[in-house]
Amino acid sequence: MSRIHRVWGFGIQSPADYAFVRNVINEHWPYYAYEELRGDDWLTQKLGRLYFRLANWRQPSQMRRDGYERYWQAGCRRLQMVDACPGQASNPQPVELARQDIEDDTEELLAACNEHSVVVIEGLWRNRQRWHEIQQDRRVGTTFDLYYCGILFFDKQRYKHQYIINF
Repeated sequence: MSRIHRVWGFGIQSPADYAFVRNVINEHWPYYAYEELRGDDWLTQKLGRLYFRLANWRQPSQMRRDGYERYWQAGCRRLQMVDACPGQASNPQPVELARQDIEDDTEELLAACNEHSVVVIEGLWRNRQRWHEIQQDRRVGTTFDLYYCGILFFDKQRYKHQYIINF
């Protein structure tokens, strides 16, 4: 109930952040691929549809395999799924879009991010302390706390801001 007044981005002053909340996070129009992305439990489908919209919005060229491949690839048909995490010696490209669990070590992932990177951290409710540590990291800029997952942006040209969104 504490997030109810944060449904549609009320109180967000940044036009870019407001547009991201309205057009990506809380977009409720039926997309072309929603029918083919059925069959999972409600939380997997809810997060999967968000990941679909993120891939559709960001249009990354490659991502690490993470179990949500069909959602990511439905949003971006040219997306290549790879086994190595971007930023490693076997994959030296910077992170464009990535998903990681809150319990996993994020140091290597955050080190491979640049100002264009977008990272999703899943499972925030399991470790709120770890989420707050990630938010405070000097490399992280704007964050969106959706309870089930968090979205990180790394653009340091903008003021660091932490939004709580009812998702």
